[in-house]
Amino acid sequence: MQQASDFLAESEALERLITPLQVADFARPTGFKAWTFETILRHLHFWNHMANLALTAPDDFQAALKPAVEGMMAGKTLPEIEVNHFPETDLALVSLWQTGFREVAAAYQQADPSDRVAWVGPSMSARSSITARQMETWAHGQAIADELGLVRAEDDRIRNIVVLGVNTFGWSFTVRGAVVPDAQPSLRLTAPSGEIWEYGDADSRERITGKAHEFAQVVTQTRNIRTRGSPLRARLPRSGCGMPSALPVPLRRHPCRVSVTLNRLARRPISRLFDGRCRRLRRVETIQHAPQRQPK
Repeated sequence: MQQASDFLAESEALERLITPLQVADFARPTGFKAWTFETILRHLHFWNHMANLALTAPDDFQAALKPAVEGMMAGKTLPEIEVNHFPETDLALVSLWQTGFREVAAAYQQADPSDRVAWVGPSMSARSSITARQMETWAHGQAIADELGLVRAEDDRIRNIVVLGVNTFGWSFTVRGAVVPDAQPSLRLTAPSGEIWEYGDADSRERITGKAHEFAQVVTQTRNIRTRGSPLRARLPRSGCGMPSALPVPLRRHPCRVSVTLNRLARRPISRLFDGRCRRLRRVETIQHAPQRQPK
């Protein structure tokens, strides 16, 4: 399955990013909920491990999921739950994560993309499951890159994350109890290679244009969006994943731009037009606009 190879490549890109780090660096907090590098790697390993169990040992997955869900219901945070399972730290944790992501990639490379696998919420296809793991790795890797002051080289494998956002358009409304629009906005993105990717309703007067990786940053909430007339400027946020959380707070660093032309979407939450599957019931930022105004 190509998506499994893309997950592996994404994980190896993060591996290269952290290879030069010293032991003390893994205690550095990031802009994502002040999670440290170590907390992020443990989080990635925990859910990579769970995705592997969901595919290869469904009963073991359910057995491992039950105490995790009970912990969340009791008010424990994800880091508290995850450290109980994997108490390893610094380089020992890195080694565990490295072995784990290669194991889950190998398992999904042999899977039928249409196979259904269980998860915390609804079941999903094996293709969507491993794409979600790529999305998590890419999004959390952004927090590490930001803390290190690095701009990552993007790759067209990010298309998997874009497609996941497009495919969960309806779910992003349903999970909030909102009515799903009849049609998606027109989406026109420029890939890292320069290729143009188009999705949605081509005839829609509601359009989203921009760079593919910046669109992915917005839908995975590693960047916030703020209005400046018609263009929406996405800035560094404190993003959330999995559990309910507030919309990321925009900061002044790392600007990117996603242009949006809207007609019927007055005060509709733009950060929820498209969204990654792991995102849950969060407060969202709404925008106001002049109808049919074109982006400059």
